[in-house]
This record gives sequence, structure tokens and C-alpha cells, in this order.
Amino acid sequence: MQGTITHLIAGVPVSELGAAIDWYTRLFGRPPDLRAGEEILWDIDEHATLFIEPDAARAGAGRVTLAVAGLDALLERLATEGIEHEPIETYSNGVRHVKVPDPDGNAIALAELPQS
Repeated sequence: MQGTITHLIAGVPVSELGAAIDWYTRLFGRPPDLRAGEEILWDIDEHATLFIEPDAARAGAGRVTLAVAGLDALLERLATEGIEHEPIETYSNGVRHVKVPDPDGNAIALAELPQS
């Protein structure tokens, strides 16, 4: 029997846990789902979780892209939360992509697939 990947759990290093919890709470529009030691977790989807953890030496080196539906509405909500983003790029395959760096400069990106 061949092994199968069933879930994604991604971590992002941050320099200051309190400020990061605030920012990611505003990004996701809700408080974290779980705290496991110093890891703070948000369940993004049934089989996808993102966590932050204090690690000042690696903070700013994280790279995560989240696929989203309704990119424009999401960016409007983030603007009301005081979260800024870089310019939206549209790739040749129709994917719309935007970087939303966290306070440490971790490359959090949002990508919207083209409508079918």
C-alpha cells in the first residue's frame, strides 16, 4: 500500500507572538482555533491548518499561499482591519495573486483561480 498525504499543516515563524496573534486574527476574521504550547493554530479548511510560532531568528522567512474565492471582497475586509497588500497580479493562466505580508515580512499570499 502506498502512503497518501491527507492534510496540510503549515507553520509561520514570528518575532512577537502577541502582535502576530492580533494580525492573523484580523487576517482570518476570527480568533485562533487552538493553542498547543507556543503554537497558535487556525483551521483554514477541513484538512488545512496554519500555525504561527515564536522564532525571532527565522521570522520573516515564511512563505504561504492560500487559495481563496472572492479575492476582491476579502481584500476589502482586510482593508477595514488595517491590513495592507501589495498590488494584485494576474498571471497568464488567469490566476489573480496578491501578497499580504505579515508584520514580520512573512510572504503570505492570496491566490484566486479564474472562474470556469
